[in-house]
Amino acid sequence: MPPSIQAPSAVVMVRPHHFHPNPETAGDNSFQARTTGLAADDIARHAFAEVTAAAAALQGAGVRVHLFDDRGERHTPDAVFPNNWFSTHAGGHVAIYPMCAENRRRERRSDVIELLKAEYRVQDVIDYSGLEADGMFLEGTGAMVLDHIHRIAYTAQSNRADPVALERFCTHFNYEPMAFATADTEGRACYHTNVMLCVGTDFALGGFDLITDPARRHAVRARLRETGRELVELSPWQIGEFAGNALELQGSQGRVLAMSTRAAASLSPAQRAVINRSATLLPLAVPTIELAGGSVRCMLAGIHLARRDIFQAKNAVTA
Repeated sequence: MPPSIQAPSAVVMVRPHHFHPNPETAGDNSFQARTTGLAADDIARHAFAEVTAAAAALQGAGVRVHLFDDRGERHTPDAVFPNNWFSTHAGGHVAIYPMCAENRRRERRSDVIELLKAEYRVQDVIDYSGLEADGMFLEGTGAMVLDHIHRIAYTAQSNRADPVALERFCTHFNYEPMAFATADTEGRACYHTNVMLCVGTDFALGGFDLITDPARRHAVRARLRETGRELVELSPWQIGEFAGNALELQGSQGRVLAMSTRAAASLSPAQRAVINRSATLLPLAVPTIELAGGSVRCMLAGIHLARRDIFQAKNAVTA
């Protein structure tokens, strides 16, 4: 299958040294474990090993992984989820986002942006982080699930997806905003859209029944079908197993769908068949990371930028 702009061939990952569920995000993240029963050092050690193994598995599938280590700071427990503070876009554009939790604002780091500028063609960086002072937040491709092909920003309404910030992003980056309210079986809103929706090139996995307004639910389904996607309907239980938290990537042998082993185990044979028609499932074991309320998609910041020729030439010589 030809490459798709929906499926990046490279990602940024951050390997944590002091990982633990973040108390500053527990208030609105119903996916986050309240207790773990594990010692802090054990949690940190397991998380470090899980990210190391996940990065190796992605590289084995032919995905380019830029693996950064966190800076050993105990006050950035969610550094493993870099997709929330920046995103990249075709044409050389980068966005930096305003984060809701104060300790998550410390995750932004200049060396990641400098790496992107050095190895990829970056034309501009638009920094929305100043909106934090006004109490407006938009947590990247956690808050928005982007259709890069048809330029639609699917967004579950929450305090991590301010409508003014969303409108500014969509105006700057030429996306159509498609926002909707959600609620789980206990009436709690999804804190991030990417826990209940994954948009691939030819399919979309979604917990559409979590969209509270029937008309809006129909509109979201219809919009996805209009763009040629086959819908994989996920149950509330499957959403709780992180089946919606997946990312389609371009590997050396075709597209892969990265998700956790827990998420993959929740899929039915029929759901797997839809995915397998255009992508190969790539399950990654991240049970410790999932204690923080995020899974594989949250760990991957996709790079939708053109690589600089100097690096392409260098790789061609050393391959």
